[in-house]
Amino acid sequence: MAALLASQSCCYVSETARTTKAIGFSSSLENPFTVESTHSFGTKSKRFRIEMRQSESPSKPGINGRSVKMVPASEVVKRKNGMNNVNKVNGSAGKVVNGASLVNMNGAASSSTLVKPQKQKPESFLPPPVEGVRVLPSDEGFSWADENYSSFQRSVDVWSFVLALRIRVLFDNAKWAYIGGFTEEKQKSRRRETASWLRESVLQLGPTFIKLGQLSSTRSDLFPREFVDELSKLQDRVPAFSPEKARRFIETELGAPISVMYKEFEDQPIAAASLGQVHRAVLHNGEKVVVKVQRPGLKKLFDIDLQNLKLIAEYFQKSESFGTNDWVGIYEECATILYQEIDYINEAKNADKFRRDFRNISWVRVPLVYWDYSAMKVLTLEYVPGIKINKLEALAARGYNRSRIASRAIEAYLIQILKTGFFHADPHPGNLAIDVDESIIYYDFGMMGEIKTFTRTRLLDLFYSVYEKDAKKVMQNLIDLEALQPTGDLSSVRRSIQFFLDNLLSQSPDQQQTLAAIGEDLFAISQDQPFRFPSTFTFVIRAFSTLEGIGYILDPDFSFVKVAAPYAQELLDLKQKQNSGTQLVQQIRKQADDARSSTLSMPYRVQRIEEFVKELDSGDLKLRVRVLESERAARKATILQMATMYTVLGGTLLNIGVTFSNQGSQLVANGSFVGAGIFMLLVLRSMQRVNKLDKFEKMI
Repeated sequence: MAALLASQSCCYVSETARTTKAIGFSSSLENPFTVESTHSFGTKSKRFRIEMRQSESPSKPGINGRSVKMVPASEVVKRKNGMNNVNKVNGSAGKVVNGASLVNMNGAASSSTLVKPQKQKPESFLPPPVEGVRVLPSDEGFSWADENYSSFQRSVDVWSFVLALRIRVLFDNAKWAYIGGFTEEKQKSRRRETASWLRESVLQLGPTFIKLGQLSSTRSDLFPREFVDELSKLQDRVPAFSPEKARRFIETELGAPISVMYKEFEDQPIAAASLGQVHRAVLHNGEKVVVKVQRPGLKKLFDIDLQNLKLIAEYFQKSESFGTNDWVGIYEECATILYQEIDYINEAKNADKFRRDFRNISWVRVPLVYWDYSAMKVLTLEYVPGIKINKLEALAARGYNRSRIASRAIEAYLIQILKTGFFHADPHPGNLAIDVDESIIYYDFGMMGEIKTFTRTRLLDLFYSVYEKDAKKVMQNLIDLEALQPTGDLSSVRRSIQFFLDNLLSQSPDQQQTLAAIGEDLFAISQDQPFRFPSTFTFVIRAFSTLEGIGYILDPDFSFVKVAAPYAQELLDLKQKQNSGTQLVQQIRKQADDARSSTLSMPYRVQRIEEFVKELDSGDLKLRVRVLESERAARKATILQMATMYTVLGGTLLNIGVTFSNQGSQLVANGSFVGAGIFMLLVLRSMQRVNKLDKFEKMI
């Protein structure tokens, strides 16, 4: 049904007209009507078009297990050109008509059919939400919510946070900082306190750090477990911004008043996320939609924060105390993800692609994108309500089969990873819901991952190598996937991989590890080896771990292995088929080339061995031995002596400062306090050097 809007008011179809038989516009109208609006907001103007396209509704089965009907692409605004109470359509005057009235019962277009407008009904066209949504109070109390904040002040806030976190981490890792002696239990307790402080600080710093915190909650290979667990709680603690601000933002982005674009708009958001919030609305043709609105000023905030974080990442990269991780590469990955997530046009494209991938699977639902009501920072989607996948009581009240739902959630993700190569990178319970027919509903397509054809081939090789328990092949496949850096001797890496494979594949079916445990084992190995798992890999591991956890909540007897078995067997059959064909010939040819190269280089190697033996016999080969243990012990003792001296001097100056402060000599007292602070910093620096030596000794 197409609705034509006159000025800022609209005509509504009578109930009789709404029941008119739907006939495809593609055969009855050759060109869409076009009317240009005279409304302008700032520097923007909106050009509305009537476009006939196919959509879906719950009345008639259609694509993707849903219904099909005709939906208008947009509403038309009255063109004011000096004619009173007259609308011009394609250059000729006429009364405003409803799209259904342009088509008679026999399918012929009629320009004379008139439909009288109805007054808008006072009651809401929106049903109550399926379940109550708790949204925190408005973000007006946060400094980052002010669109005119100071860039300098923001940079000071960021660096103050980083410095405070660094000092806390140093004290957490310093054994001398524990009263009564150091124990691992005390360290874990203090780390939990630091992690709790970190979560609250991240919330105060706003959207950039909230999103980075959520991304960091997937990186068990980089951060302590206490930090990862605490940062994962950021999902549900995000404040909303005011509805007035949301309305102004929508009107600015879409270039038209709310009343022109939507018949009804609900001020109370049904969800709030770190980057935006979601409101329900109704189009003028009765379609129920949700409007996702980005937080105002978010792009400017990202630019300032990421500029500071880049400097921090470069400092981490150069500092030996932060390990060998590629911090600049990690920063670039996070920055790319953040900028992609605030581009709602990109999210709309992701939703369309994801929808196409599941068009032949009836038990997966993806909301339809309304492109004519979407822009870079505003996204309008079909309203597809459902029950959150982890709401057990609500699912039980509806009589849903929870075992089937758990299997479908995992199976849908296996299809994404192994078949389509385009997957949802954030399938937490807030982004998954259950429809009335037990279909899986996906929400939020801002963070998606894509596995290229080359990568999928390598993953297939990796899977087959794991199946064969061949650590050497697994290691080579990880290098090909750029998950392992080929630096120096990798024999220790191969032994770690072999131990992991033996432990994983030797278990009986009733002892199978969960995916979360397997992921933790992988990340534990990576802390001591030159691994650098790409973000895609960590997203997949986290997604499977999350879905497996949901599966066990829904069904205590849930088995990931049973659901994945058909897909695993399909991969094995495919690989074996390849090995039996041309790929086997290629492998034989490669092995022959390697053998030929080794044979040709053998005389040179023998000659080098003979020269080495001759130099050893003649005494020309000199061996120099240094007692490194003694040198390190002496260096450590020197550092500790200096730290003791700094502590004594700092304590002396502190006492002097307190004494003079009590006597009223504030200038001398302040100087003493500054000197004491400097000596305490030197003590911290000395302790850091001692920790470096301890770590180096453990590595040898």
